[in-house]
Amino acid sequence: MKNFLISSDRIRQITGQKGGCLASDKITVKGEKVGFAYREMPDTSFPNDTGWRFLAGDEDDGYLNNPDNFDVFDLNTVCNYDGDIVKILDGKIGESYYRDGDSLILDKKPTFPDDATDLEKNADWNFIAKITD
Repeated sequence: MKNFLISSDRIRQITGQKGGCLASDKITVKGEKVGFAYREMPDTSFPNDTGWRFLAGDEDDGYLNNPDNFDVFDLNTVCNYDGDIVKILDGKIGESYYRDGDSLILDKKPTFPDDATDLEKNADWNFIAKITD
């Protein structure tokens, strides 16, 4: 059983955004800030998935490849661990963010799953973001 730093009775309402996400134990068990966040296509096998994935940013391949190092949370729960993520929750699928001091900064090059098509990878995402807002 994991010992999360914040017990469920201490979770307060920070965002009205609903849905699930994945977060690294480095955030929820060890108390590190979100150092890297990205939004991918929601996983249809996990109900209410928003596609958000939150990492401390220093997880190595061995850590990332072990599913025991991650859990599914409501977005609001992860906001209780690191309130800085509230500002990025409107991010679009394919966007990623990295920590710079007290802020999470949009990485100008979107991330894509391994099976993304060349059309998806080479799209003008800045233009698409402007016309879909």
